[in-house]
Amino acid sequence: MIYKNMNASILVGNLSKSYGNVQALKNINLDIKSGELFGLIGPDGAGKTTLFRLLATLLLPDEGTAELCEIDSVLEYKKIRGLLGYMPGKFSLYQDLSVMENLQFFATVFNTRIEDNMDMIRDIWVQIEPFKDRLAGKLSGGMKQKLALCCALIHQPKILLLDEPTTGVDSVSRSEFWQMLKGLKERGITIIVATPYMDEANLCERVALIQDGEILQVDTPSEIVAQFEKELYSIKSNDNYQTLLDLRAFEFTNSVFLFGQSLHYTDYRKEVSEEELKQYLENKGRSNIAIEKIKPGIEDCFMALSTKPEDDE
Repeated sequence: MIYKNMNASILVGNLSKSYGNVQALKNINLDIKSGELFGLIGPDGAGKTTLFRLLATLLLPDEGTAELCEIDSVLEYKKIRGLLGYMPGKFSLYQDLSVMENLQFFATVFNTRIEDNMDMIRDIWVQIEPFKDRLAGKLSGGMKQKLALCCALIHQPKILLLDEPTTGVDSVSRSEFWQMLKGLKERGITIIVATPYMDEANLCERVALIQDGEILQVDTPSEIVAQFEKELYSIKSNDNYQTLLDLRAFEFTNSVFLFGQSLHYTDYRKEVSEEELKQYLENKGRSNIAIEKIKPGIEDCFMALSTKPEDDE
């Protein structure tokens, strides 16, 4: 079934959810287009899973609304469940059932048959079919991921919610998974992927950066990077951790974070003297100092937005 001419949009308005005294989501607003590959990017605890559970009609919001395929998620939740494919972050299939038995079970739940929907999952199924009699609990991480995706697609949903689908799998499996998502997008399915991996943001058409239950920014990855306000520098020395502490004490430091084997630094001033920075660090006892102007990435933008003072917003 092809969904290119069907409205599979998602509209979220002022959605909030609390667990006791902890506010997991704060006035979330999103407008996700039909057929879009949309990323929800943020660290653990940012609120991604809570948002997905609300969209999947597994939780009730405290405030606000969500419409999927122009259907209210609270008033007509049963309709929405037939239109959704949901892949939770934790592998949630029956580990003591075989691959084929799991697929048959989910087809039955949605009152359909595997053979009627094989066209939807064929490209994925061919990779796990050789293991169809193996217990799901005995599969590798990448194979579990593919089986879970097949089960989420077996009823030909219009919207696919994937909660951290590539967490805990190897880089090859991650790459294969995103290739599968591109194939599904061509069928017109609206796909929302939640991930803590900032590099996966560039694989989405648009992304929402989320932190502490709040949306920091929504845009294309390239536009988010283009809006980075400061000149960014990579700094290395003989002792990066001590350099981090030194730069935190530097009077002109706007931000400084460890990124792998280097530091990413921004300055309060519009004009930055690399020589002045180097001299400052040498006076602090650092050596083998290398300073280079670099282009920001999504993670730099996320860090800048998440540490921005409220009165600057």
